[in-house]
Amino acid sequence: MAAATGTGTGGKAAAAAGDAAARVRAVLETVMDPEIPVVSIVDLGMLRRVEQGADGVIEVVLSPTYTGCPATDVIRRLVEEALDEAGIRPVRVRYELSPPWSTDWISEEGRRKLAEYGIAPPALKERADAPVACPRCGSEQTELVSAFGSTPCKALRRCLSCLEPFEHFKCH
Repeated sequence: MAAATGTGTGGKAAAAAGDAAARVRAVLETVMDPEIPVVSIVDLGMLRRVEQGADGVIEVVLSPTYTGCPATDVIRRLVEEALDEAGIRPVRVRYELSPPWSTDWISEEGRRKLAEYGIAPPALKERADAPVACPRCGSEQTELVSAFGSTPCKALRRCLSCLEPFEHFKCH
């Protein structure tokens, strides 16, 4: 599915393909990450692109948040179900590993939603050594308790100001 760029018949076809891709993207914005149910896979930056293959199948290309993520099969199923419910079919979901997903791909909206949910969002890679702020009180006086939280992509931290534990989405 290419974006609309031309005029005439080819331009109309490209516009229709661009509209279909936008419709698929809108549906995927409703597919939440199964481990962090307040953030969509689009907000997490997992959606690479939407294409229509020569066989007419709409292909959704995703990147897992890390190669060993146990939720990839669940996410594939959730994407297929959401698109089917929206009447968008046939669909093929494919994972692409290179380049690997980066926390820099998380949208600003995704970062905001993570913090509101009580998970400190990752810093951008260029600021990976920045202090981790507590998502509850905002204090940057925090300490690492464990390199792993409830999932391998999160660490467990504690705020030294409000004393509350919280998870931090690791930067990668």
